[in-house]
Amino acid sequence: MPEEWFPVVDEEGNSIGKALRSVCHDGKSMLLHPVVHLHLFNTRGELFLQKRAQTKDIQPGKWDTSVGGHFSPGETAEEALYREAAEELGLKDFVPEYLGRYIWESSRERELVNSFSTVSDLIPVIDPNEIEEGRFWSLKEIKLNLGKDVFTPNFENEFRKLFLQLPA
Repeated sequence: MPEEWFPVVDEEGNSIGKALRSVCHDGKSMLLHPVVHLHLFNTRGELFLQKRAQTKDIQPGKWDTSVGGHFSPGETAEEALYREAAEELGLKDFVPEYLGRYIWESSRERELVNSFSTVSDLIPVIDPNEIEEGRFWSLKEIKLNLGKDVFTPNFENEFRKLFLQLPA
């Protein structure tokens, strides 16, 4: 399978080029590339999390955001969001709420994260090539597991920014 191309953007999200996935994730180039995150809540206020497959190149086996994925060159945030939600969870009919955008930097990469949330009681159908398992977590259960190496660092950072103030 050919390697993916990612758009490279400036800090405002404007496209300034493209680069191969391996270059964006090599820990050297630190090229800023856009991603989308979707936080899927059910009507009971529980948050669906995915456990990343052991085959993933970054944070394998850790619990992470409901949906997370890279833009393809030329895609808008909304197009990437709907494509990734369909690919990872089989979720197609939802109304996203835009939560904001921030830069996430790790030792391997720099991402311009575009965060959204939605509420649905549909049961996600996970892609076993991408996700080992998935389930809904109560906010209390998430809060109890923060800082215990259960979640990806990016998820913990985003959860603290966006949801830590919510009642459990």
